Amino acid sequence: MTRPALITLTFALAAGLGTSSVFSQTPPNTTQLQPAPDIPGVIKAGTMPEVVIKGLTSADDAFWLPNVGIIFSEPRANRIVRLDEHDQPVTFVDNLHGPLGMTFDAKNGRLISLQTEPGFTGARVVWPTGKEAILADNYEGKPFGRPNDIVADRNGGLYFTDIPPDRTVIPPAVYYVPPSGDPIRVAEGITTPNGLQLSHDEKTLYVNDTAGINIFAFDVQPDGRLANRRVFATYVGRDHTLPPGTPPRSNADGLVTDDDGRFYALTESGIEVLSPTGQHLGVIPLWCITRRCQNLGFGGPDKRTLYVAGGGTLLRIPMLTRGFQGRAK
Repeated sequence: MTRPALITLTFALAAGLGTSSVFSQTPPNTTQLQPAPDIPGVIKAGTMPEVVIKGLTSADDAFWLPNVGIIFSEPRANRIVRLDEHDQPVTFVDNLHGPLGMTFDAKNGRLISLQTEPGFTGARVVWPTGKEAILADNYEGKPFGRPNDIVADRNGGLYFTDIPPDRTVIPPAVYYVPPSGDPIRVAEGITTPNGLQLSHDEKTLYVNDTAGINIFAFDVQPDGRLANRRVFATYVGRDHTLPPGTPPRSNADGLVTDDDGRFYALTESGIEVLSPTGQHLGVIPLWCITRRCQNLGFGGPDKRTLYVAGGGTLLRIPMLTRGFQGRAK
């Protein structure tokens, strides 16, 4: 298809996009893509997102897998999808159970996917063929609720967030799975812990709160546990569909970092860009056709393309910066 057939473009001034409610009013099955503002070293003014794929049942966690290329989850189809050389979606791994976040354990060469279907919730190795394994499916005998996002450390340990539908059974939390051993609950008290990311030196873990407006930082201890919780930054995106008097929500979701240590988070305003010290640098406005975008990751041979997934859609954006070279994501 040609670009006009794929997208409806809405051009707007970049000023004030951080608090605009335009995306919350988007009609179904359309997308309103806006030119990016200039963010020095990050993106050139006027850069437009490109719709690569639309119309899938779902899409989440765009991910650059070494020696494979861009893959992403299609949770409702119980598969992980790969883009072929013609930008067409092909099944990479199937027979999964509502896969969401993914990470690559570089130490052991394993793709790890979070499963969300009741009875199968948890983290499991899904690739390469022959290495499939369940790494964590319960905490102290209670099954996880709805694992969401995940990142592997250089030792082969895993951090992931869990957002259970029934919080009376198991609370929302962040877990750490050591390279060998049972899961450890390392953070509680975040209303809806979602996207998470490690700093380049792996001394700090960052966690988004979807139901709030903050991104939190924690010090990583030698055994993988967390300490010194603090607010790293406050997002500008707000959910304008909430009833009056409701506490503000950014709906912060996926989180990724670039080679210079900046952070990129999906919120109600689009992609919010933060400096390595938490200063707000700007917003790249974005909408994933049928709903707010859910997750993102740098890809391409030089990792200078930002892929964004959500609402059965995959978008890509050419960037000036490049993704962190020290991890797959």
